[in-house]
Amino acid sequence: MKLFKAATTLGFIALMGAAFVPSVMADRWDQKTTFTFSGPVEIPGVHLKGFGILPAGTYVFKILDSGSDRNIVQILSQDELTVYATILAIPDVRLKPTDKTVLTFRERPAGEPEALRAWFYPGTIYGQEFVYPKSRAVELAKASNTAVLFAPDEIPAEVAEPVKTVDAPVIAQLRQAPVMAIQPSGQEVQLAEVVTPPPPATLAASLPATASPLPLIALLGFLALGGAFVLRSAAKRAL
Repeated sequence: MKLFKAATTLGFIALMGAAFVPSVMADRWDQKTTFTFSGPVEIPGVHLKGFGILPAGTYVFKILDSGSDRNIVQILSQDELTVYATILAIPDVRLKPTDKTVLTFRERPAGEPEALRAWFYPGTIYGQEFVYPKSRAVELAKASNTAVLFAPDEIPAEVAEPVKTVDAPVIAQLRQAPVMAIQPSGQEVQLAEVVTPPPPATLAASLPATASPLPLIALLGFLALGGAFVLRSAAKRAL
């Protein structure tokens, strides 16, 4: 009986640890963040029909798919049941990390909604600069007097149904779309002229400092060794 109890306890601890590891990795990877907008905000990317401009409210941002030179970011409702937009983003750098999430916007004429520019997660100098359709990027570049990243207009700007999985056809289009930048003058330039991409190794190292699975794995190892000792002792007493 004691032998069975010891084995059951050890198995429960191991299962709890195994369940915790993926959760930690997911939280670190998708950079899920909640924002509350006090006014309407223009968003790029493939948005749900009628939501090219988000009304004031609370939204969730998170990375759906990550690559070495681009990421796919989604904006969802506060309860995460509705996907309002799926946006192509290019990793970019800022001079100094902060302990708070930062959203930046492009300058717009008075009375017009702010246009989303970039998202920086806490504790890292690397963030996501959002890519607009070319036709809109040309207008924003002139209005804000800054370069704007763009992808071809052939990618649909609106969808009737939310994009929910990485297997959706539009995700493949975003992954493969050529991305350039448009200057206020209308000149098209390469990304390297306006964006400083992080090396893959540096990008991984810049992820926010959250709980690491390594200490947990080490702990499970110690628990396994301790469990073996307990089982051995219980077996001897049972004889």
